[in-house]
Amino acid sequence: MSTRLEKVIQQASTLPAEIQDEIAEQWLEDIENELNWQKTLQQPQDKLAELARKALRQSAQGETLVKGFDEI
Repeated sequence: MSTRLEKVIQQASTLPAEIQDEIAEQWLEDIENELNWQKTLQQPQDKLAELARKALRQSAQGETLVKGFDEI
């Protein structure tokens, strides 16, 4: 375990049990999400590559609109 994680756990251990449980639930959810993300990144990206090619093709054919982030 890293020293930084040990420090976090030490500080969390000083909190009331209810808050510790809330933090633990958040951490477990974050860990599960990270593991799922890592698993997703290890899978072939064929579908993503095809979507990118389609988007580029549509853009080259003038079938797309330029919009700012606040317009999406």
